[in-house]
Amino acid sequence: MRTTKLVLGSLIGLTIGASLSNFAFGQTVQETFDKIDRLQKQGPSLQRAMNLARTKAVSLNGGLSNYVPAACMFSTSLVRQSCLIQADDLGFVFKFSGGRPGWQVQGVPPSVKTEVSISADGKTLLNIRNVEQ
Repeated sequence: MRTTKLVLGSLIGLTIGASLSNFAFGQTVQETFDKIDRLQKQGPSLQRAMNLARTKAVSLNGGLSNYVPAACMFSTSLVRQSCLIQADDLGFVFKFSGGRPGWQVQGVPPSVKTEVSISADGKTLLNIRNVEQ
């Protein structure tokens, strides 16, 4: 009888533990789905914002004959996430290095780091500045 109670108690404990685990896992899965949904909706705006940020940084730093942004600002994949430091309802903020043409391929340190803020629709420059390395 005592063994039966121990086994029954253990099974109840496992069941409750599994239920709590599934509940927590369910929230994590839902959060993941929410994030995927948000990224899919942001996709076109993010691409526009990245293009605008890159163009404005090139202009600020003397044009393509003098300055090329880091490769992450030319990417069409998730690699660009390394330059993206904020993406929310307020907009996008990119922070990236840049330097003379060929700097990254040659392994030369960047000469400047630029931070650019773009509106959430990806169409309006909100702020641009060069920051300390």
